[in-house]
Amino acid sequence: MSVNKELLLVLKSSVLADGEMDLGETMMEKFLQMLLESGEIPARIICMGTAVFLTTTGSRLNNVMEKFQAEGSEVLSCCTCLEYYGRMEKLVVGTPTNMKDTVNGLLSFKKIINL
Repeated sequence: MSVNKELLLVLKSSVLADGEMDLGETMMEKFLQMLLESGEIPARIICMGTAVFLTTTGSRLNNVMEKFQAEGSEVLSCCTCLEYYGRMEKLVVGTPTNMKDTVNGLLSFKKIINL
């Protein structure tokens, strides 16, 4: 497994695609699992909006996010979003981040995947 130091993954939702919530969660899980299995993972993952639910208690994807962290990805969750959804105390994977660091990441990484 290698960490691509040029790659940033920005997750803006806890689901992938529009439609049924269960389907969207399944699609997000499959995407993240396939990314892990690709052998090349992002240096940083930033969770914004409802994606902060992926890093807090109760998400069925906690274990997937933990795998990214264990393999060397820096997992960050937006403080404003955590506070808005009342999830700050429930953060179990990664660390909180602010908008300044998010903007700096968007400006400094050469490759960005936005979902």
